[in-house]
Amino acid sequence: MTAKTILLDGNSLTREQLVAVARQGLRVELDETQLKRVQRAADFLADKVSCGEPTYGVTTGFGSNADKLLGAHRLRDELPGGRSDKPEGTLLEELQHNLITTHAVCVGKPFATDVVRAMLVIRINTLMRGHSGIRVETLKALTAMLNAGVVPVVPEKGSVGASGDLAPLSHLAIVLLGGGEAFYQGERLSGAEALKRAGLAPIRLSFKEGLALNNGTAQMLATATLALDDLEHALELADLAAAMTLDAFAGRSGALRPEVHALRPHPGQVETAERVRGLLEGSTLVDIPYHLVPRFKQWSAEAWADPSDQALTFDIGWDWVPANQRHGREAFYARFLPFKGGKKHQPQDAYCLRCMPQVHGAVRDAWAQACRVIDIELNAVTDNPLIFPDAEDAQFIEEQVISAGHFHGMPLALAMSYVKAAIPVLASISERRLNKLVDPANNDGLPAFLTGNEDGTDSGFMIVQYTAAALVNDLATRAHPASVYSVPTSANAEDHVSMGANEARHVLEMMEDLGYVIALELYTAAQALDFRQAMLNAARRLAARGDWQALAGKVANAPREDHPHYAQFVEEVQQLTFALAHVGDFHAGATVRKAHETLRQHIGFMSRDRAMDGDVRTVCELVRQRVFAQA
Repeated sequence: MTAKTILLDGNSLTREQLVAVARQGLRVELDETQLKRVQRAADFLADKVSCGEPTYGVTTGFGSNADKLLGAHRLRDELPGGRSDKPEGTLLEELQHNLITTHAVCVGKPFATDVVRAMLVIRINTLMRGHSGIRVETLKALTAMLNAGVVPVVPEKGSVGASGDLAPLSHLAIVLLGGGEAFYQGERLSGAEALKRAGLAPIRLSFKEGLALNNGTAQMLATATLALDDLEHALELADLAAAMTLDAFAGRSGALRPEVHALRPHPGQVETAERVRGLLEGSTLVDIPYHLVPRFKQWSAEAWADPSDQALTFDIGWDWVPANQRHGREAFYARFLPFKGGKKHQPQDAYCLRCMPQVHGAVRDAWAQACRVIDIELNAVTDNPLIFPDAEDAQFIEEQVISAGHFHGMPLALAMSYVKAAIPVLASISERRLNKLVDPANNDGLPAFLTGNEDGTDSGFMIVQYTAAALVNDLATRAHPASVYSVPTSANAEDHVSMGANEARHVLEMMEDLGYVIALELYTAAQALDFRQAMLNAARRLAARGDWQALAGKVANAPREDHPHYAQFVEEVQQLTFALAHVGDFHAGATVRKAHETLRQHIGFMSRDRAMDGDVRTVCELVRQRVFAQA
């Protein structure tokens, strides 16, 4: 077995392995020891059939036809003149063949290749447990189809999530029989032609093999697993976007402190706070004193005297707070100089920043709960009936071939309902941070819509927030749980179904829009971070030149020279000049800087309005390709 091969034994498949086969094209091999168990169940079933034992789905019909026992020969053959469409093989083989061909009735566009490959892996792995009655040669044929790159065409819609994913899994299996359609080397072909080009031959199904192939939770499990892989990345990206936004706000880190979260130790919350602290490590923006942070002012020709600053596209400013307006806040002004710039004089940030660990953490906990369910399901037997060839002291076949309900997808459906509700939450708080960045009433001194707009012609990042808002609304309206609405099937023989296939498919589809929202926050936060760093460093350079009067020129509400407060004003401006002159370069956390640099390698700072559609496509593609994960 090579590094590019996954060994399937029915007991140890992981989410990471499944994703690697589905999305990276790894091959699979079958564990030889487990194949013996597979053959043991198939031989047991063949023996019971030869003894004439009635067995559901083997010598009876399916679903509401379970009361129909198969005869020794076809009654239709007794029709006058016989029949012209007499099928090959026995009546028992015809039963399995017809099960697949009549159940392949899904509609809609085909599932993506990664979903279908994941379905194949899941089906092979569960059959490796040796409780389904499938023959080794049939299982090997299914494996050969996967490894050869034959991808059955499986339309997305048609499963109710019990008895498993019957219809989509029939589309998966029908190609083995030479029917249906499949993609091979990028071309959509008939199933027979795809097998032929791959050097494979169709098979005929034996006892219970049709039921073993299409009775299970592989579609909902495949889409759920891939969605959880996407959500794991989205959570990490959301933490990064939030950290970049917090740096851009020169925000406060107290709400991230470990002793805070020790008092309410939800695992996801604790992990999120720890992760964001790590992302911000090295930041000189977070927790800086209020008085050091200037607010944005529109550029003018007289804004900057020094030639090195004249390329700047903004001006900066503060308001001085006179002594007679400091009553009741003496303790505050004993710590901070009396200058109001961009940072509001309050000890806490807005919820979208301060409550980020609680919100991201709750979504992370929903993800973790779904992972727990999926990890169990990946190595579960989910078809029916279940075969126990080695059951001790069994007197009747019903004690060894047991009809049960493992095909019912409700464990997956409810887990994915939880995740489905969590996705708009993560998108919503991201959009709220984005909105705060562009709103001049709430962005702590950054320019309105993150553009200078001296001439009143620029919209800046205004409409980026519109797109994020539209996406959040769309996600919210799609979050209704499918699992709460059962529609009975099979003439009420299957009178309660999970709708888990719809649930998991919805979640996988929603992940794309979630990625878009977070991408838009990153795009916007990078622009805001550039402004914040540039404004602070411009103030620092101005102060470092030692000319307190130049800095005083940036302060509004200053008293005249003949005013009683003028001497106090001069002293306090000199203190501000000294404080700014003796700080280092203002910059974001080390990991935030790397992510920002990555984005800037593809998208430049927007100093004036330009077409933004290319920027938006680029940042969304960077997110889709997980480029920021390398940061």
